[in-house]
Amino acid sequence: MSFKLSTYVAAAGLALLAGTPALAAGSHSASGEPGKAENVDRTVTVKADETQDGMVFEPSSIEVEKGETLRIVIENVGDLEHELYLGTHEEVEKHAEQMKKMPEMEHAEPNSARVDPGHQDEVIWQFTKSGAFTFACLIPGHMQAGMFGEVTVTDEQASQ
Repeated sequence: MSFKLSTYVAAAGLALLAGTPALAAGSHSASGEPGKAENVDRTVTVKADETQDGMVFEPSSIEVEKGETLRIVIENVGDLEHELYLGTHEEVEKHAEQMKKMPEMEHAEPNSARVDPGHQDEVIWQFTKSGAFTFACLIPGHMQAGMFGEVTVTDEQASQ
């Protein structure tokens, strides 16, 4: 192997290794981490719909206790495709920008689900940090039409 080729191979290997931690951390968020079905503490159904006033999630706010694993069932009762993406406000805004560029992007993240009209899907998430987090439909125009909500994670027993 020539010096140039071996240098290139070594540089490529280092680049792959440098990216590995970012890939491994891809399923975590500042809001928590993917939950396991056998550890679900509670299930909340969130309906996605279109109204005369815009697009909505119902309920638009959820209270969760820190450490709780929640199954969020997204039921699309509307006529359009919707999604639920869960994260910090910053994560939601960043992903919304990506969606503007690639609106048909399929999601593989455990903190999101895309749902056709008349169908449902779920996100199972363990909330490991206290704070306020956002869930939104990031199909272009939907969040701007009102399709977003908030998850409040407290250190105390959730009231729902």
